Amino acid sequence: MRQEDDFLQDDLDDEKTIEYIKNYLPQELKEKFSDDEYYYFLDLIDEYYAQSGVLDAQPDADGCIEIDLEKVVDYMLKEARKDGMGEYEPEELLFIVQGEMDYADSLGHDD
Repeated sequence: MRQEDDFLQDDLDDEKTIEYIKNYLPQELKEKFSDDEYYYFLDLIDEYYAQSGVLDAQPDADGCIEIDLEKVVDYMLKEARKDGMGEYEPEELLFIVQGEMDYADSLGHDD
C-alpha cells in the first residue's frame, strides 16, 4: 500500500508541476504541448538530474546548486529525437525547464 501511495503522490506532484509550468509559459506556448508531452518533459528533467550528478552536488553557501539550463535542454532535445517524440525548439524547452525549476523553488519557500 505504501508504494501505491507514493505513486499517487508522485502523480499529484506531477499534475501540480504541469499546471504551474502551463501558467509560467508565454501565451503562445500555453496550448502547444499535450499533457503527455509535459509528463515526458518532466521525466527527462528528472533523468537529467539523476544522471548528471546534480542531485549529488554540494550546495553553495546560500544553499543553492548551480544547474546549467542549456545542458538540461540539450539533453531533452537529444532524448526526444532518440525516443521519436519529435523536434522541439530549444527556446520552448528552456521555458519548460525554467518553469519546473521555478515551481521547485516555490515549494522551498512556503514557510
